Amino acid sequence: MTVSSNATTASPTPARRALPPLMALSDRAADRLRALYATAHAGQLLRIAISTKGCSGHAYDMSFVEAAGPGDEVVTDKGVTVLVDRKATLFLIGTTMDYEVKQLESGFTFNNPNEKGRCGCGESFHV
Repeated sequence: MTVSSNATTASPTPARRALPPLMALSDRAADRLRALYATAHAGQLLRIAISTKGCSGHAYDMSFVEAAGPGDEVVTDKGVTVLVDRKATLFLIGTTMDYEVKQLESGFTFNNPNEKGRCGCGESFHV
């Protein structure tokens, strides 16, 4: 009885190129988050998700959490860490989060290249 060996040589796998960051923080957003993390939300992280609501279908949902959940992506930019719900990643690729201060309001805003439009009030968007 003859035993045949068909051993194949494994070819080296090509090096994978680094993925671009999921999202970025502007200097103002990073500064504001540092201030929040140092005071009212010490020991917490901002978690960003996309919820289904509003007249255009989707809205940004932000909350402070104690720790990353099993479905969260960890994004660190400018030395500041935020969490992104894994289900929101496809909606947020390439997004820059900013912090704007206007005469009557202030808050985080999103410059999202995936948005195709917003509702009239600006609270929701569609892709």
